[in-house]
Order: sequence, then C-alpha cells, then structure tokens
Amino acid sequence: MKIDEAIKTYLAKTNQRIFRPKAVLFDMDGVLYDSMRFHARAWKEVADKYHLKAEESDFYLYEGRTGASTLDILYQKTFGRNATEEEIHRLYEEKSALFRAYNDGEAMPGAAEVLAKVKAAGLQRIVVTGSGQRSLIDKLEHTYPGIFEREKMVTAFDVKYGKPHPEPYLIGLQKAGVEANEAIVVENAPLGVQAGVAAGIFTIGVNTGPLADRVLREAGANLLFPSMGVLAQNIEEIIMAS
Repeated sequence: MKIDEAIKTYLAKTNQRIFRPKAVLFDMDGVLYDSMRFHARAWKEVADKYHLKAEESDFYLYEGRTGASTLDILYQKTFGRNATEEEIHRLYEEKSALFRAYNDGEAMPGAAEVLAKVKAAGLQRIVVTGSGQRSLIDKLEHTYPGIFEREKMVTAFDVKYGKPHPEPYLIGLQKAGVEANEAIVVENAPLGVQAGVAAGIFTIGVNTGPLADRVLREAGANLLFPSMGVLAQNIEEIIMAS
C-alpha cells in the first residue's frame, strides 16, 4: 500500500480528520537493537531445560509480553496451568542471565538514520519497551547520543498491562503530550503492532525477524517495511504526508 493510501485508510478507520505527526514512538528490541535473536535463543534454552513446549519462533510471536505472561503461556501449553510465582522468578532470572551473556548490543542497521531524520524534522522520540533494564537510558545514550530523554520513556516499570494491551502506547502519548493522530508507532512484533493500533496510532511494522509479513499485516500494521533501512528511505515522506 502506498503511503498516502495508508494514511487515508488510517484516518477513515479511526474517524480522524487529520494526520499531523509530532512524535514517533519506538519499540526497542528488534527496532532499535538487533537483539530479538538473543531473546529467542535464551527463552528456548530455558524452555528446553524445564521441558516446556516451545519453538524458537514462538518467542517472536510472544515479544512484547511480560516475562510472567510468556511463562504462563508455556506452562499452560505444557502442563495446563499457569506458572507459580517462584517458577516465574527463577526461570525469568535464568532467561535474563542468558540474554545478557549472549547480547552483543548491536544497533539495528538503519535505526540511526531513522532517528536522525525524525529529530531533524522536529518530532519527539519516545521509547516504548517492555524491558525492565534499569540502565536502559545509559545504553540508549551510548548507542544513540542526544536522541532520547529519560522522562520520555515507557518501560516495564510504567505499565500494569503489557502489549498487546494499548496501555504502553497510551502512556507514551501522555509523556509526549500528543493525541493519537499526532503520533507514529514503529514496531517489529505482532503484539506491539496490535498495541499501537489499539491505541489509535498510525502503526508502522518493520519486519526485522523471521515471521511472515502477513503476521504483521494481520496484526493491523498500517504500513510494512522489510527493514529499518528501508523505513529510513521513506520516513520523511510519511512525516510530510500530513
């Protein structure tokens, strides 16, 4: 779908008159960092250790959920019950330790160009992530200096409900001080796309993982790009389309 057609469709579906971006809300893993492969690997190793039914590709579908929610799904599939609090704490700690060991901190190719163009256009940059890393702002400042502000981030500590619930992106709108038709969401995960759409925001899917394009389209993505690099080639046209 062409950019102007996608925006017209979005306006019709959300009963909005205008699309006037003032902020871009970015997911982190799989959008700003090429890190989802390490999350999936760590989750699969923990699942195998505890004989939980899972394929590595499942964790791309679960991306955006809280650790507890992910473990409940695995325990329901395997044992027909939710995980206990002790199991959640123990297994999530093991998964987190593996992720930290594997993660190389590589920026997602093309993300820096997208961010530079968004900043040059005068739009706010907001991170909306399910991560609970307390050193997150330091990591982002190291990778993308001068792009993000601490008070304009939404993390696991800010929300009660994780994606696909719209709450994370609704909080992102509040932190930016904008309405839904004044923002853009950039997401790589189907649950994140669902969350952005449920919040009434124009949502761009960027397929940086192994899922079929149709998964992101079916989640409701208004536009779909195969990489952050290709988004970088189009982001100015999207911003100016208003």
